[in-house]
Amino acid sequence: MKMRAILTIYEELLKLHNRQGWWPLTGINGKNPTKTGSLRGYHPGDYHHPKTKKEKFEICLGAILTQNTSWPNVEKAILGLEREKILAPEKILKSLDLKLIECIKPSGYFNQKTKKIRIFSEFYIGLKNKTPARDELLAIWGIGPETADSMLLYAWHVPTFVVDAYTRRIFTHLKLIKEKSSYEQIKEIFEKNLPRNHELYNEYHALIVEHAKHFYSKKPFGIQCPLKKLI
Repeated sequence: MKMRAILTIYEELLKLHNRQGWWPLTGINGKNPTKTGSLRGYHPGDYHHPKTKKEKFEICLGAILTQNTSWPNVEKAILGLEREKILAPEKILKSLDLKLIECIKPSGYFNQKTKKIRIFSEFYIGLKNKTPARDELLAIWGIGPETADSMLLYAWHVPTFVVDAYTRRIFTHLKLIKEKSSYEQIKEIFEKNLPRNHELYNEYHALIVEHAKHFYSKKPFGIQCPLKKLI
């Protein structure tokens, strides 16, 4: 039942919201198909990004900067780094804290995030062209499961499912997961009940976020959610 339900929900979300074109990148002119977040950088149906090392690093930084804030704030922070010509791991390590703080201030928690992006930049340089293991990312200060999975899925195309607060909110409401389930338990449910495919995981995560903005952003959550008819 669970596998059928999770696949059916994905298909319904795709009908409701269309392809989302994640991860948004500042160097792409594509527009957000739904207009509920940042208005630039989306590439619906094109799963070839990142196409350059710069795009890959930008995705990783975005995954860190988006902790505890909304994407439009992250976009401002990334554009600030771009404007100062320090959107590269080597340049971040050479930059003064004050300069980094000024750039990433819109994303909030800027002192902590400055430290996080410095530590990650050093790690990233050491990777060279390797794909990191999930455990390696989780061992880095300031990187938790959601951030690590976002990096692996969107920057390296590793089929690992990203669980966020919206995932928990929607699927608890639909009674497909338990309210006290851990991150890893929820992740396992999705990965056991979906084909192992990075494009599907990419789209599903983005669609969950979009759906939540429409039906789960205000309490009581999910009252008019059209997914309830599927369960």
